[in-house]
Amino acid sequence: DVDVVAELIGGAEGPARLTVSRALENRKPVVTANKALIAIHGAALACTAQEAGVPLMFEAAVAGGIPAIKTVREGLAADRILKIGGILNGTCNYILSVMHETGRDFAEILADAQKLGYAEADPSTDVDGIDTAHKLAILAGLAFGRPVVFASVYIEGIRRIGALDLQFARKMGYRIKLLGLARQHENGIEARVHPCLVPQDASIAQVNGVFNAVVAEGAFVGRLMLEGRGAG
Repeated sequence: DVDVVAELIGGAEGPARLTVSRALENRKPVVTANKALIAIHGAALACTAQEAGVPLMFEAAVAGGIPAIKTVREGLAADRILKIGGILNGTCNYILSVMHETGRDFAEILADAQKLGYAEADPSTDVDGIDTAHKLAILAGLAFGRPVVFASVYIEGIRRIGALDLQFARKMGYRIKLLGLARQHENGIEARVHPCLVPQDASIAQVNGVFNAVVAEGAFVGRLMLEGRGAG
C-alpha cells in the first residue's frame, strides 16, 4: 500500500541502506536526503532503481534548499561541465564567518553553533570536511557522468583554523572558506575538500553564515553560482 518511501535516517549503512534498497527492489519510488548513502552507494542504488523502473530522488542531499541536483542533471545537460564545487557545508561556513567577524576561536563558535542547531552534538562529520566531501562526490558524479570513489576524495576540515589565521588572511586581502572542488582531467576526476584562501572581492567570499554556494563552470555557459540556505 506504500506509494513512496522518504528516507531521512542518515548514514551510509545499516537501516538507511536496507530501507532504500528494499523499497527500490519492491518497485517503490524513493526520496532521500541522505548524502552519505548517495555518495557511497548512489551508483548501485541508481542501477537498482533503473531495473525496477522507479525513481530515486535525492535533491535535498546536497546544499539544503538550493536546486543543485536539478541544475546539474537538467539545466546544464547540454553543456560540458569542467569544474564544480563550492561552499557545501553551512555549519563550517557559519563558524568561519563568525570567527572572521568577531575574532573568537573555533571551539567557542562551535559551541554556539550547536546551541543554535547548526551543528550536531557530534560535529566531526561537518567540521572534519566529511559532509562536504559527500556532497562533492554526488555533484562530481553527476557533472562528469561517472561515479566518484569516495575513498579517493582528499578531505581536510577546519579544526586547525584559528582566529590568527583569519586575521592574517584578512590583512592579505583574503577570506578563509572550506571549499569542495572537483574537476575532470584526461586521466580521471580530481576531487578535494580543504580550507582555501579566497580573494575578498570574489563572489563566493561574500557567502556567509549558514548559506551554501554551488559553483559550476561549463565549456559554453561559463561560471554559474547558486546561493542559498544550507544548514539549520
